[in-house]
Amino acid sequence: MFYAGIDVAMDKHDCVVLDSGGNCVVEVFTFENSSNGFKTLHKVLKSCSKKPENIKVGLEATGHYSDNLLAFLNSIGYSPVLFNPLHTNLFRKGQSLRKTKTDHVDAHTIATMLRTEDLKSYSQPSYHLNELKSLTRYRSTLVSDCSRRKISLVRLCQILFPELKNLVPSLHMSSVYTLLSELPSADKVAKCNLMHLTSLLSSASKGHYGRDKAIEIREQARSSIGIRSVVKELELQQTIELIRILQQQIEAVEEEINSLMDDIDSPITSIPGIANRMAAVIIAETNNFHDFERAEQVLAFAGLDPSVYQSGQLTSTHSKMVKRGSKYLRFAIFNATKYVCHWDPTFRAYLAKKRAEGKPYNVAVSHAAKKLTRVMFHLAKTNKEFVPQA
Repeated sequence: MFYAGIDVAMDKHDCVVLDSGGNCVVEVFTFENSSNGFKTLHKVLKSCSKKPENIKVGLEATGHYSDNLLAFLNSIGYSPVLFNPLHTNLFRKGQSLRKTKTDHVDAHTIATMLRTEDLKSYSQPSYHLNELKSLTRYRSTLVSDCSRRKISLVRLCQILFPELKNLVPSLHMSSVYTLLSELPSADKVAKCNLMHLTSLLSSASKGHYGRDKAIEIREQARSSIGIRSVVKELELQQTIELIRILQQQIEAVEEEINSLMDDIDSPITSIPGIANRMAAVIIAETNNFHDFERAEQVLAFAGLDPSVYQSGQLTSTHSKMVKRGSKYLRFAIFNATKYVCHWDPTFRAYLAKKRAEGKPYNVAVSHAAKKLTRVMFHLAKTNKEFVPQA
């Protein structure tokens, strides 16, 4: 058996091949992240053994840098092993007291780990799951961007028209966006014709706001402490435009997610409180639970398992959540648990029980999240729908 360790980077990769005894069969060589580079790697691997099953290939999970290489290795018959960078880092430090880290050392570390540890091979996700993962992560990025723009809008309103927030339920309303897009300061609102202001508000709010609201807003604008700033007004108008574009993009992405979820038809959506949005993240990040043999492994991958510290007679009684692993999965499971505890009586009672034991709310939710993860794991593995308990 041969063991090929590959250290992945953006433009090039480093590879070394060891035999079963740990002897170096192929010294560390560098190949480009290109078609010719991949052919070079294939040629070297074939020189060691023409049978892919006789060679174990390992590399770190380095985000999108490794995606193309993984797809190539799978296409030519290899079953690569993906390593957690934290795992390889700790293993490398345990091999030597010297503070040494290079691409060549990392390649040797991965090859040695392949030879000494029994690890599960990487399984290529199906087309639907791969697309779903890209969509859910892209949606998360769009939502974060939109949230930052909304914070900027509140800041600009506080400068240009601070009294407005007390006149409407929320600054993030279509009617408020329409008003501020045309009249981005208290000074411009104060000088606006009352009939035009009334028409603008009525049209934007679909008749909810009329003449009385227009008079109230204009009167507050005339006595406003907001400053005049052409630059801030322009920034506010463009911020509103960006928010609207991002909201449209989020809606388009959610339509694609719903379409893929209809094709996947996962049983975890039968749990009360888990809709397509949260279910899509959970399914995508866990490869529909195909990569795990136990529910506890899902919790560890999400970073929802508690840390453990014990030394001699000392055992920690205040363990904190590890928070290592997929932040997307951790967020989805934790927030899905809140909805499930609201809609399902069994989970609601379980949460109340943990709260009665004196646990803080988030700690109680984390306990319910473990219970929910076990339920989702069982449903996915058995392909059975959720049945509420009496």
